This record gives sequence, C-alpha cells and structure tokens, in this order.
Amino acid sequence: MKAAVLYSYDDIRVEDLDRPACGPGEAIVKTRASGICSGDVMRWYIEKKAPLVIGHEPVGVVEEVGAGVTAVRPGDLVFVHHHAPCHACARCARGDYVQCETWRRNGITPGGIAEYFRVSEASLVHDTLVLPETMSFESAVLVEPLACVLKGLGRVRVRASDTAVVIGLGIMGQLHVAALRIMGLNKVIGVDRVGYRIQRAIENGAAGCIDAGTERIQDGVGRLTGGEMAQLVVVGPASASAMGSGIECAGAGAHVLFFSPANPGETLFIDPNALYFRDVSLVTSYSCGPPDTRAALNMISEGDADWERMITHRFPIEGIAEAFRLTAEGGASLKSIITFQDRA
Repeated sequence: MKAAVLYSYDDIRVEDLDRPACGPGEAIVKTRASGICSGDVMRWYIEKKAPLVIGHEPVGVVEEVGAGVTAVRPGDLVFVHHHAPCHACARCARGDYVQCETWRRNGITPGGIAEYFRVSEASLVHDTLVLPETMSFESAVLVEPLACVLKGLGRVRVRASDTAVVIGLGIMGQLHVAALRIMGLNKVIGVDRVGYRIQRAIENGAAGCIDAGTERIQDGVGRLTGGEMAQLVVVGPASASAMGSGIECAGAGAHVLFFSPANPGETLFIDPNALYFRDVSLVTSYSCGPPDTRAALNMISEGDADWERMITHRFPIEGIAEAFRLTAEGGASLKSIITFQDRA
C-alpha cells in the first residue's frame, strides 16, 4: 500500500509499505481522506518524531474487524482519533484525557495518510465514531481539528454577549470563528496578515477583522470595541510574541486562550499585576479527547456552517509535498486534504 513518510520537514516520500494485519479487538480501515494539520508543518514538533507516516485526521471505511469487535462492522464510514485514553485512571476520571499515561500509546498504524491503517482496540472502543449518513467523508476530516477547538473553548468562559478575538485565521482560526458564532457570539473579531484569510473569516461570520500587517493588534481591538477590549482572546500562532499581543487585547475579566505552543526557547514576559488587578485568566489547551470528538461530529452534522467550504485543496497521495507546502506557507489556502476515494 502507498503511504506518505516524513523523514524531515523537506523530505516527504510516497512509499510502498505492507498493509497492517488485523489482530483481535482491532480493525483495518481503508482511508478515504486525511488532512494536513497545522502541527504537521511545525518543524520542531514534527521532525522529532521522524521518520513517520504523517496524518492524524483520517476518515475511512472499515475493511476488516478482528475477533471480538462489536463497535464497528465492515462497511462503516468512520472517523478515528489517533489517540485514545484508558478511561480508568485518575486523569481520565477528571476528564484530563490528553494527560492519560496511555493516551499516546493507543491509536492508528502506520498513520492517517496511507491507503490502509490499523485501529488499536482502545481507539476502536473509546474514540472511533461511525458517521451519520448525512455527513460527507470530507467534512468528517474536520472532526479532529474542530474537536481541539471545542476542547479549548470548553476551558474558558464563553458568553453570547462577549466580544471574542481570534488571532490567526488559518484553518484553526476559521474553525474558532465558526464555532463561536454557532455558540451564539455575535461579535467575533479576526486577526491575520493575509487578505484571503481575512475575507474568509468574514464569510464565516466574523463581525470585523484586523490586518496585523497594517495595524497593531491591540490598537485594532481597542478601535473595534470602543476601548473595552475583548472578553475572550484566542491566540492561534505558535509564538510568544503572539501570546503577548493576545494578553494586551484582553479586557477586564477576560480569558486568554493559548491554543498552540510557543517555539522552543521562546520566553514570554508577563507583568503579573497587569493580570491580577484586571482578573485576566491565562488558559492553555492541548489536543482533545473523546467527548470533544463527539461534540465536533455533532456540530458538523447539524450543518450550521459550510464546513466543506473550509477545505480549499484536495490532492491524491502523490501530491503530498504540494499539500504540505501549501499548509506550511499559510497563504491563500485553509485546509488541504489527501483523498483516496478513486482507488480500487
């Protein structure tokens, strides 16, 4: 079978690998599509895992099931999360699924951008979702990224009367804008330097946008809020500088959500009293767990946003390098996916 193997940031190859075998409690899924994630193009993050078959947003059809499997059956169209918790430890009991010691050990083999992948028993039981008949496999590729968005928004205060600022309008920023609008916020302000992405955010429901290439972000937020600033700030870019700008956009009582990590070695200097006397809360959010994927699938299936329109580029597996490049450049694109639907 064909698979996309990343050896380094600049070296991704389509290779022929053996199709994985199916063991008891496991399943083999024939991939229909898998997305390129923002994390896939974060050089320091992805290269430490190399070599690997990239892709962790797969949707496919169950091809084979092992002994004892009852959660799915051959022919089911499924989303599979690439990690699954044990549901038995103290961290799982608290809902901190991504901190579960076994969370990373369970998942898919060899990866999402392969013609077939094996689903571990825990992933099959705890975080594999059969898609409703009304949901397309392409929109289902967004389940995992949207689940990460919903997990983060679940860790902050979201009120319909609030003004939210979303810094960074790539696919994750667009999903934040759409989700916040569905959650009832009428005033969502987007921030980016790319005109294409700013326009797309407005189409996805942003009440206004700031071009960070021509205006300081905090000045723009002050202008659009009459000086009140925002009650929720989502910082998407993986940089301490963006995090600092996010804090400066926060009004009294605000929550600032760091959605991505900073680059290794970067330091964020904070005046603690600037937070303390304004009751500003800093919150982080990493990945997502089973309740979040279920919530994301439900949100997509309810059809309150044009989810498929966020997929801007589709490639066969032979186009993996171009899909990777588009995602890394962060220009006139949102979501690039690899599709396998035409393969026998």
